[in-house]
Amino acid sequence: MVEHSAFALDETFAALSHPTRRSLLQRLAAGEATVTELATPYQISLAAVSKHLQVLERAGLVQRRVQGRVHHLSIQAEPMLEAARWLVHFHRFWELSLDALEALAAETEP
Repeated sequence: MVEHSAFALDETFAALSHPTRRSLLQRLAAGEATVTELATPYQISLAAVSKHLQVLERAGLVQRRVQGRVHHLSIQAEPMLEAARWLVHFHRFWELSLDALEALAAETEP
């Protein structure tokens, strides 16, 4: 279970690492769209957009529904929730570090 969870987390972060994929997810957050609709605003080929969408699908962030020759995509946010939970663990670390920095700055103020 831990290995699967770690792999899923790796896939999520890898998928989110590219600005085009993050942009595609932002668009899908507004509602379902076809591949052609998603590709329209980009200066890249439809094939390149499709490859980005495949990365998002492998990470479980996007779900595809095929109707005839038209592919409809929708966002699946659950993997991002897992990534957010992982990041929350570090929130306390940063809080403590910033508190220590603030205390040090207060000690050195004239």
